[in-house]
Amino acid sequence: MSTQGSAGKPLRADARRNRDAVLAKAREIFDEGTFFDLRFDDFARLAGVGTGTLYRHFPTREALAEAVYRKEVATLCEHARELRGTLPAGEALTSFLRYMVGYIDTYQGLARTLATLMATGTGALAEGSRELEQAVTDLVAAAVAEGAIRDDVSAGAVLVALHGIGAAHDRPDWRTEADGLITLVLAGLRPPS
Repeated sequence: MSTQGSAGKPLRADARRNRDAVLAKAREIFDEGTFFDLRFDDFARLAGVGTGTLYRHFPTREALAEAVYRKEVATLCEHARELRGTLPAGEALTSFLRYMVGYIDTYQGLARTLATLMATGTGALAEGSRELEQAVTDLVAAAVAEGAIRDDVSAGAVLVALHGIGAAHDRPDWRTEADGLITLVLAGLRPPS
């Protein structure tokens, strides 16, 4: 998340607080799944800032959505790095995949909205997807090097599995089924004994 203004200068503390307030409110609205139901100006009112402040930081709804997306991706990537730095590689990958199921379950509205935005194929979303894929690639590569998973596994395959699991999140018993499917995926990743 950038803490710089449009001219590349660092934001003043009050401008940063206002920007963060808009992002936090947009994040809440993402969670509710009503991001596209509101008028864009409503984000300023709900965040307690002026409309000019909203437009200065986020000139369009898409710019605001991309900023929320970038922040979420940065958080997910940081979590992957923390796991990789603190756990054996196989456990780190397992923990990350289970964390992602929990994340999708907790933030269903956000997941649904981000899936809609990803269909637009904007540059920021593509960049975020590459960053997340790199974080998963690093987890997979470390697990392969450790011998915890097969050496023919790609990060892309792992992400496709996660995407497929997330796409079915409207099912009544989704969480239980998703946890079970992650268990199957993990079993399939293990090298033959």
